[in-house]
Amino acid sequence: MSQLGALTPVEKDKIALGVPLPWAIFDAWGNQIHDAGSVITDQNEFDSIVEDGYFEDSLEDPNNDQKPLPAPTQSNTFSQPAPKITVPNVPLEPIIQPTSISNANEQDELNKESVMLDLDSVRWHVGETFFLQVHDNAAIRYTVKLIGYVKNQSILVTAPRIDGRGAIIRDGQTFIVRAFPGKKAYAFTAYAIKSVYTPHAYLHLSYPKIVRCTTIRQNSRASVKIIASVTVGTPEQTAAATLSDISMGGTSGIIKRQIGAKGDTGVIKFKVTTAGEDAYLTLPIIVRSIVETENADEFRYGFEFFEVPTQSKLILSSFVHQTLAETE
Repeated sequence: MSQLGALTPVEKDKIALGVPLPWAIFDAWGNQIHDAGSVITDQNEFDSIVEDGYFEDSLEDPNNDQKPLPAPTQSNTFSQPAPKITVPNVPLEPIIQPTSISNANEQDELNKESVMLDLDSVRWHVGETFFLQVHDNAAIRYTVKLIGYVKNQSILVTAPRIDGRGAIIRDGQTFIVRAFPGKKAYAFTAYAIKSVYTPHAYLHLSYPKIVRCTTIRQNSRASVKIIASVTVGTPEQTAAATLSDISMGGTSGIIKRQIGAKGDTGVIKFKVTTAGEDAYLTLPIIVRSIVETENADEFRYGFEFFEVPTQSKLILSSFVHQTLAETE
């Protein structure tokens, strides 16, 4: 049996109901669930493939104009060999800490979602956002962009910055590095080989031997504090809500008066900042729970997102994953 290549999430516009699948479909653990050429006629099964399906992106895809990241040539690297640096053996901590784990079986299920890969099987592209957490000071975190890599030597990223100014990174400083493309989360440890300042500032990170890959669950919730506008019910009622957590599947928060009822549909509007840009989201919701808090004048609402437009889903995904990385 040949080794399975890197898996990429299935995009809705690349498959169609009643049309033969262009490739075999796998689940998050690499188990094949549909053969190439299979015809999906059930809407629920089709939605399941779009939500949780993957294909092997080492296969030629004529509809995909995105090319793998080319490895820079040796001439692009610094001319002097990197100094010998003693680096501590830093274990990879869990990429996402779930809000609660009710029993050992659920913990086992989480462990099954995490696999170890070599970097050659991960298809990152130039511009991918990396989150760097200083190993010996978890409160210090940087957001950088991938520039390229030299296989088995170094990964090149933009220079870390704090408040718009370049951060001082010492040679040998160790980081836990995370990335959140698509439905997967990646983490590896690396140390700073060399900071380069001319003609442009960038950083050489050590080339990792292994990368931990974890599938991000639909219900992985990020803690937030966002003011939102909620409109639900018939006739429509609108109120301000303070959101306390958010996931790809929904959100919850406090409203100071009761509006609508369980099962009502409506919309929620709020602003997020992701990848340095502000975005305004208007998402369809269903009221799933209303619970009176200890303060009799406040109610905790649970909302489920549904029929989220593709562009909004991309923004929401980026925001949730970035928040998980920054608050872990």
